Amino acid sequence: MEEIKEILKDKNPYLNIVFISSYVPRKCGIATYTRDLVHAIELINPYCELDIIAMVKPGDRNKYPPEVKFKINQDDINSYIKAARNINKSTADIVVIEHEFGLYGGEFGRYMNELVKLLKKPVVLTAHTVPDDPNTGYGLVLKDLIRYVDRIIVMMPGIREKLASEYEYSWDKVEVIPHGVPDISLEPGSRYKNKSGFRSNLVLGSINLLSENKGIEYVIEALPEIKEYVPGVLYLIIGQTHPNVLKYEGEKYRNFLQEKVKQLNLSENVRFINKYLPLRELISWLMTIDIYITPYLDPKQTASGALAYAIGAGRVCISTPYIYAKEILSEGRGIIVPFRDPHAIAEAVIDIYKNPQKRAEIEKKAYKYGRLMTWYNVALQHLELFSEVIDEYKNKEAEDLVTPVL
Repeated sequence: MEEIKEILKDKNPYLNIVFISSYVPRKCGIATYTRDLVHAIELINPYCELDIIAMVKPGDRNKYPPEVKFKINQDDINSYIKAARNINKSTADIVVIEHEFGLYGGEFGRYMNELVKLLKKPVVLTAHTVPDDPNTGYGLVLKDLIRYVDRIIVMMPGIREKLASEYEYSWDKVEVIPHGVPDISLEPGSRYKNKSGFRSNLVLGSINLLSENKGIEYVIEALPEIKEYVPGVLYLIIGQTHPNVLKYEGEKYRNFLQEKVKQLNLSENVRFINKYLPLRELISWLMTIDIYITPYLDPKQTASGALAYAIGAGRVCISTPYIYAKEILSEGRGIIVPFRDPHAIAEAVIDIYKNPQKRAEIEKKAYKYGRLMTWYNVALQHLELFSEVIDEYKNKEAEDLVTPVL
């Protein structure tokens, strides 16, 4: 046993990695993403030390797991400065920032820039959002921030091109690593439908933290047309209202959707599941759904964990043409429909329902693509990048110590 441990240790070099991100149990897509990535890295290399510096809101009362070593009050600049000093004093080999503007205080999230400028460690930044305009507002803040990082991770080749051409960041310092997904077996949803007590032979679904930019009402408005061909169609609207929306608007959007269901006489065809899902339940619901729909309204959206997971499960996906969806559903892996177009959604659903062969082909292509996105592969790519960045940083430090002979 000891020999095996030594072999594993030789193949898995010790790395002390510090992540700065929101983190579970905070209800946030970035928090879930970071948790899943950290757990995947731990499985690949149990000799890594993975510490989390969690971004928290003022008054946060969440009980964080042991890997969270420090918290940053997102609205307190002194908290960022203290975090930077702690990292510099630590044995951290590298700092990884899961960057999303909504997590940081200061104008356009500028407080994170002040933290990064103080760091004396190699820094990798995952850009979950890259604004269109690099010369105003959020774009200007990001353009300033990336001057101080050693690598950027993005999830799509198009964002890499944008960083190079519009943000003037070196092409070869941008790494494309897809959004991770669980390794889910490809299987029909009948067993999961029976377990959930659903009798419908066609289940549609969307899994989100609800907010107005999700466009759920357009799927609801498509249902009367779909019902003409599939009388028992069922649409699952899964997820709680986004915490920020709930804080400022309450359940205004959910109430609006529920009223629309009543107006269109769809009470038998729509089910709201007002719950934030742990991973096991999320997968179970994905396997129950026949056609996954993301009718999002923001054309600039560059990531969707829910859509990535649906692809990983080999589901037929219908989506509006936001940036991430256009990339991940290309080459026949899904169906793109126009924004705010219930008729187009209905036509796409009916077409899939009437053509089982087409459905099977899309499912096969989606699932095959999803194998490249499993957390194992994604974590492996991260570790390889981290090791490369650390080596480059050490080499540069060594070069800087060399005094030229005159």
